[in-house]
Amino acid sequence: MVTLAEVAQHAGVSASTVSYVLSGKRSISATTRQRVERSIRELGYHPNAGARALASNRSTIIALMVPLRTDMYVPVMMEIAIAVATTARTHGYDVLLLTGEEGPDAVRRVAGSGLADGMILMDVELDDERLPLLRESAQPAVLIGLPADTTGLTCVDLDFKATGALCVKHLAGLGHRDVAVIGEAPAVYERHTGFAERTLDGLRSAARETGLRLLHRPCEGGYDATAVTVARILDERPDTTGFVVQNEAAVEPLLALLRQQGRAVPEDVSVVAVCPEQVAVQASVRLTSVSLPAQEMGRHAVEQLVAKLDGRGGDEVVLLPPALTVRASSGPAPVR
Repeated sequence: MVTLAEVAQHAGVSASTVSYVLSGKRSISATTRQRVERSIRELGYHPNAGARALASNRSTIIALMVPLRTDMYVPVMMEIAIAVATTARTHGYDVLLLTGEEGPDAVRRVAGSGLADGMILMDVELDDERLPLLRESAQPAVLIGLPADTTGLTCVDLDFKATGALCVKHLAGLGHRDVAVIGEAPAVYERHTGFAERTLDGLRSAARETGLRLLHRPCEGGYDATAVTVARILDERPDTTGFVVQNEAAVEPLLALLRQQGRAVPEDVSVVAVCPEQVAVQASVRLTSVSLPAQEMGRHAVEQLVAKLDGRGGDEVVLLPPALTVRASSGPAPVR
């Protein structure tokens, strides 16, 4: 391994000058800085993380809490995590991934050990039990998700309430009067997960506003569970002509079931999804959808956290506006 002394010798400066260039604690002339940086690149020098942490009282690590649950769509969670990791590197931070179901214990461990300079928390519930600890701790943190009470917190999320309303208004504008929602797995609602609850709130508010009849049914996803859910919906509301799907695992089973029943999409039934762009465009019928801006959420979260670590950011809530893309799965309600 290349040492700091070897970099100094190669650049023709003192070891302390190399240290100052790395830490930024003293002003160094542009010419000297460029010479040192060139030597660092040519020799492939990497500062010792432990020594650097001791010197700066910073670990240059961000802890990312990603509880990987079987009832969540893991590819979206991983897309956010990758965006966090790549953005963090551009700011000189590495990411420590915490995937255990530790809840508040993980917050205590990170905040009390100095393991990371800050935290990003995902899978946020409306009354998340981690939040009191975050508010008490001096540890900078950002939530990807929106709890019921955002006081003293920094959050970034898609505006899921506006997302739900957008889906309903699109179908109402096409003349649909009976719409069913195939939602996430029941456990997601039992935990009062923020994104699912807020979408449902937006769906119901817009339904009241437009006079549309709305029926919501959670679904585990997969063909068998979706078949049971669709049968139940059509038994309760046989005049249903529109579906809103917020469950990636139920998208293709729903389309297959509608084909089997002789219901053409969108001539007989319209389908709108809240899902990743890739799921929408690769479905057997290209779906009208509101996409999940996973990369944008991950990037915003890191930038907010870095601003807080640098003393530039305060507590704020950033809600990304939804955009609905009309494709082949939605059309005018059939004339009965």
